[in-house]
Amino acid sequence: MIHVSSAYAGKQEELENLRNRIVTMQAELEKTSESKSEVADALRDSERAISDSNRKLADLAKQQQAADKKLNGLEAQERQLGGNLAEQQLLLGRLLYRQYLGGKQEHLKLLLNDRNPNQVARDWQYYRYIARNRATWLATLRNDLSALHSVSAATREQRTELALLREEQSAQKITLEKEKQARQQMLGKISQQLRQQRREINRLQRDENRLAQLVEKLAKMLAQPKSGSLFRNDSLPDNRFDGNPFDQLKGKLALPVKGVVTNRFNTPRPDSTVLWKGLFLRTSAGQAVKAVAAGQVVFADWLRGFGNLLIVDHGAGYMSLYGNNETLFKQVGDVLRGGDIVAAVGNSGGNEDSGLYFELRHESKPLDPMKWLATK
Repeated sequence: MIHVSSAYAGKQEELENLRNRIVTMQAELEKTSESKSEVADALRDSERAISDSNRKLADLAKQQQAADKKLNGLEAQERQLGGNLAEQQLLLGRLLYRQYLGGKQEHLKLLLNDRNPNQVARDWQYYRYIARNRATWLATLRNDLSALHSVSAATREQRTELALLREEQSAQKITLEKEKQARQQMLGKISQQLRQQRREINRLQRDENRLAQLVEKLAKMLAQPKSGSLFRNDSLPDNRFDGNPFDQLKGKLALPVKGVVTNRFNTPRPDSTVLWKGLFLRTSAGQAVKAVAAGQVVFADWLRGFGNLLIVDHGAGYMSLYGNNETLFKQVGDVLRGGDIVAAVGNSGGNEDSGLYFELRHESKPLDPMKWLATK
């Protein structure tokens, strides 16, 4: 037991160190950025807050579901115990009534009459059996009463917990609505500037460079023995791919979200010479974004130009990137299987269209995602 606890504590410490290093690295990246005053930064706090609120709501929904299930179980147990008690009380009542009618006279008759001694012995044994049964019923009744009191107390506690969860959920929904309104007001104020910036080649190039630097720094960090030991691709089998490492999944992957591919790898962005390093999948806001394969989250935060961005390490230098999300459901250190929901579609980062920006990289270099997708 001590060994397991120590191993768990060591893993948690290792994970916390990784998170701290990523936070430090991100701060350094922001500090050295050339474009601290870009108008899209005005959206950062509100878009981060919306993502956090949605993630909290999702967590609360899971907790509420678990609490509901536990409450249903307790209530069923309470009904069962109540039924048992009623049955035992009925049987005990009958037994006591029979004893009341007979009193001690039956015992005296057995001793004083002239009946066959063998028959007397059998009858005497019968009365002893009834007495033992009465004691057993009484003990069972006491035990079931005690269990009923415990279950009833647990049920009351569970109902209180559920009520608190619902209150917290309601408060979080109000907070979320306020954050969404704040973002809409901000978008109204800066919409013209955003449209202008989307056409600026220098800004687009800076966004690309910033993402490339981030991925490169992450790759170097994960290549170090301590960081890299957190995730082993062969220790996380993915049932859909028979546990194969990522480099053997070419031509097998599914898109992370169903949508229209409006921009393809290595094609120019609108009105610019900057090339797309991934795909943009246009689809409605709120759609579930799924991890394309097993891995571990190594980045989950807002990044200029890409909004709420999530990066998954798949081992052996492979990463998948999911940008412009409204919500990030996973955080750094979370271990994933292929098909796990990691985010919800949005248009964060100053995007005009709702959709997902998706990249694949190997050793920091962009790959054409279309070549990795399963053909139907």
